[in-house]
Amino acid sequence: MSATSSIPTGTTSTTATTTTATTTTTTATSPTASTAATTASRDGQQRLRLPRRPAFALALATVVAMMVGASAPSPFYPVLQAEIGFSPGTMTTIFGVYALTLLATLLVTGSLSDHVGRRPVLATGFAVLAVSMVGFWHADGVAMLMASRAVQGVAAGLLMSTMSAAVVDLEPRHRPGLAATLNSVTPLFGLAAGALVAGLALDATSHALPIVFATLTGLYLAIAVAVLALPETSPRHQGWRRSLRPQVGIPVAARPAFRRSAPALFAGWATGGLYLSLGAPIVGQLLGGGSHLEQGAVVAILTGVGALSSALGRRRSPREITLYGTTMLALGTILTLVALHAESLVGFLLAAVVAGSGFGTSFLGIMRSITPTVGPDQRGELFSSVFVVSYLAFGLPAVAAGFAAPHLGLERTATIYGLAVVVLSGAAALSRALTTRD
Repeated sequence: MSATSSIPTGTTSTTATTTTATTTTTTATSPTASTAATTASRDGQQRLRLPRRPAFALALATVVAMMVGASAPSPFYPVLQAEIGFSPGTMTTIFGVYALTLLATLLVTGSLSDHVGRRPVLATGFAVLAVSMVGFWHADGVAMLMASRAVQGVAAGLLMSTMSAAVVDLEPRHRPGLAATLNSVTPLFGLAAGALVAGLALDATSHALPIVFATLTGLYLAIAVAVLALPETSPRHQGWRRSLRPQVGIPVAARPAFRRSAPALFAGWATGGLYLSLGAPIVGQLLGGGSHLEQGAVVAILTGVGALSSALGRRRSPREITLYGTTMLALGTILTLVALHAESLVGFLLAAVVAGSGFGTSFLGIMRSITPTVGPDQRGELFSSVFVVSYLAFGLPAVAAGFAAPHLGLERTATIYGLAVVVLSGAAALSRALTTRD
């Protein structure tokens, strides 16, 4: 009886041992399978990412594309003003809404991509930018224009610091300093292209509005998808909620260079505001430039020459570049005022060449000074501060000039604005001359 009983006991024991072995084997192989699956998933994700060189080119293309959309609406404002009917003060308000929403968004989200990654912020920003282009495309009143410009400002605030940071992150390792140069050249090139193409379209066809803004809508939607293929250069980490508190943060390591650069930064973008806000009306109303191409040429010359000058001056030291740039800003603005009072369109455009050379190189010197001072986890924050100062200098004087023009007259307003720019630029040049560090 006991022998008979031992047979099932032994069988049970053997079965339990086998089961245990099987379980052990499964447990042992399970992590390997999981690791293999994770590795395969990561490999699949990596195959969807662009290599570094084309990713760098795509990041630069995003900067150009966004700035094309920033200047493209400008030549349309006089046309829309005639069609819809609104005052010069209202036109200035439309301009100011963009600067205001851009600054507010920069203050809130300027360092967001340092915490959540560059790709999601870029994709969201370009999707929002596409929405603003649809608004311009179908604008039939002042409210729609203001809403479209406000949405565009939000998109630009999301994108500007993130794009600049992505360009630096993806800079070719064998070309140090290239990103700082191209972060200066590409925005100016985009501004020039947007104003020029919009002016040409207005002179060439009566359907310029849908052609320009439908094209930009499609382009921005395509970019919103394309940027998802960029390699992520700012991995997610904690603190993104805290980063949304409105603030202008300058990383400690960047503060000395930023302080040296701030006067030139303010003077340069104040000059840009003079030309972008008053340039086309001056050409059209005071200097006899009747075509949209002539009116758009002011912005195109200023920013195009600025881009070319930055490319040519890239081998100089940041101090030399900034000193040259601020000097040319002052000289170019003086020549602009002389041409304005002489009622010379050719002289005005030639003065824009000189001022444009200063506009581009002063910004290049600033970017060359500050870009190397921080690492990837602080670049969004740094560039956010740069563009906050830039757009304060660009937007506030331009808005003030727009409201002053109906009361003081366009010529007197431009003269006062120009003299203020000369003083700012001269002070920035003197400040940089007295500073020996780059």
